[in-house]
Amino acid sequence: MRKPIRVAILGAGGRDFHNFNMVFKDNPDFKVVAFTSTQIPGMEGRVFPPELAGSLYPKGVPIVSEERLEELIREHHVDVAVLSYSDLTYNNVGAIISRVLASGASFMILGPKDTMLKSRKPVIAVTAVRTGAGKSSVSRRVARILSSKGFKVAPIRHPMAYRDLKSSVAEKFETMEDLDLKNVTVEEREEYEHYVKIGLKVYSGVDYRAVLSMAESEADIILWDGGNNDWPFIEPDYSIAVADAMRPGQEIRSFPGEVNVRMADLVVINKADQAPRDSIEAIKKNVKSLNEKARISVARSEVFLKDPEAVKGKRVVVVEDSPTVTHGEAAYGAGYVAALKYGAREIVDPRPHAVGVIAEMYKMYPHMGKVVPSTGYTESQLRDLEETLRRVPADVIVSGSPIDLDRLIKAGKPIVRAYYEVEIVEGPTLEEAVEEFLERVKFKIKV
Repeated sequence: MRKPIRVAILGAGGRDFHNFNMVFKDNPDFKVVAFTSTQIPGMEGRVFPPELAGSLYPKGVPIVSEERLEELIREHHVDVAVLSYSDLTYNNVGAIISRVLASGASFMILGPKDTMLKSRKPVIAVTAVRTGAGKSSVSRRVARILSSKGFKVAPIRHPMAYRDLKSSVAEKFETMEDLDLKNVTVEEREEYEHYVKIGLKVYSGVDYRAVLSMAESEADIILWDGGNNDWPFIEPDYSIAVADAMRPGQEIRSFPGEVNVRMADLVVINKADQAPRDSIEAIKKNVKSLNEKARISVARSEVFLKDPEAVKGKRVVVVEDSPTVTHGEAAYGAGYVAALKYGAREIVDPRPHAVGVIAEMYKMYPHMGKVVPSTGYTESQLRDLEETLRRVPADVIVSGSPIDLDRLIKAGKPIVRAYYEVEIVEGPTLEEAVEEFLERVKFKIKV
């Protein structure tokens, strides 16, 4: 009998587990020796539990740091390393390939045919070129449009498997109390709260067959909300990709951002109000070179503050969505823009005052500007965030994180939340995109 192919799955607590479930679980042709972990601090050292791993893995599958990749390949005689995370540049991907090959293993990326589930309900997907492009405001608007037409919409969110894996196989969040009860991380709240606040249930988990089945039983239409610029886990009938006008070139230099552009029916170039016109035209040219069938829209991302007067003339410290300003490689986000727009006297540099994991983030991501990443994957990290903000000599915290941060931390300063709404100013509107989607899927649903 042929020996099973020995596999290492390179991940970040999301697609890695999905790929395992779709291809490797209960498959005797393969032996997964480990998952690796990166991007998310503090996730290594766990075990993908035997209850989820299946009969071939009675002890589960260890999760180790990607820093140990070469050692892992040599010590465990790995045959194939499978890249299973996203929000990478092609330089990043090339470096990973080189590390794998130099260690003697082969390299693999599993594609959509192997990893996409098929739904019996219509599916519209919203993805992005890079994390922080403003995808959430687009997906939220799409959900509102569909809901206003009388459809029950089920947003299925890209996984964020940061908590206990056995208790988060398939989850549904309907109220703020649901989020509190499950003790979800800051990063999860940033993706769930905005749906809950507009009256929608949001679904996520570890096993997307179970997640999809739950959503299908309760909804007319599935909205795939693709985080971390990943391509969908569920085969879409219509796909919207969001590009960032502030980061031209990412649509042809990021993985799998380019995949999303090539698969898109509509590309929305967001944050046009913050970028020069030549950047927008460059993105248009790049999109057309990749996908001549895709329609292109240009959008403003209007930033607002809940209480502008609390910021005007004040010294502020800015908190931003962590993935956006860390591995998303943006120097700042909505909070910084809002602080300037509404007349802050000074944006205080928080870096000299950072402690714990926040201080580590500045070393890992030196591109970050004068903002605090909302890193809070664990309770200790949340306390580091709280203490950092407490130490910064500012009058007010401006939070670009789309959650009520003051529910989770007590930083000794008032928190004013920034929020943003997308407005199409050129090309097809999102209402027109939804109509096109509904026309396409009318054989699946009564419209």
